[in-house]
Amino acid sequence: MKKLVILFLSITFSFNAIAQNSDEAKTLLDEVSVKATSYDNISIDFKYVLENTEENIKQETKGDVVMEDDKYRLNILGITRIYDGTKIYSISPEDEEVTVSSGSDEDESTITPSKMLSFYKEGFTYDMDIVQDVSGRKIQFVKLIPIDSNSEIKYVLLGIDTKTKHIYRLIEIGKNSTKTTLTVNSFKTNEPLSKTLFTFDESKYEDYYINKLD
Repeated sequence: MKKLVILFLSITFSFNAIAQNSDEAKTLLDEVSVKATSYDNISIDFKYVLENTEENIKQETKGDVVMEDDKYRLNILGITRIYDGTKIYSISPEDEEVTVSSGSDEDESTITPSKMLSFYKEGFTYDMDIVQDVSGRKIQFVKLIPIDSNSEIKYVLLGIDTKTKHIYRLIEIGKNSTKTTLTVNSFKTNEPLSKTLFTFDESKYEDYYINKLD
């Protein structure tokens, strides 16, 4: 899955101001995480944009994801991706193929749905960034910078609705000049879900090639 990310820091702050700024950012991120984990499930419709000006690439698409604990069902770029807590099933109707892999195979540098609300807790430093008014909503951005200097991510900007404590926008800037932006169009919680939503039924894909990587 494509990556997504967020934030900005002024060098004129004193050391104490920077420390306070970082503490404020952590407090806000923790509030977002606590609010998210209070829901039984979360359903998000989003717009996804991938840009690389050096390569003259711009790709826009829409997607949706349903998350419950660590499980998720993601639809994007014509592919359905199901994580049942153990295995990841990537279903491609165009290729008539299902790729099955272990959840531990996910790229640690990638912000996946199951990590979207908690990825910042390890491996990043963070500070408060700009505030934007979006249709009357106050969106506070937080900038996250990977501690690992070898990370493919340059920085991440996370836009948070200060009233609802919901994520509005996730922007990831890669060291390869690629910018990915995920903007939340709708954010629903505690929806009635099918008991099989996060279950892969192989019988429905008898004509597909099942590529088991484990």
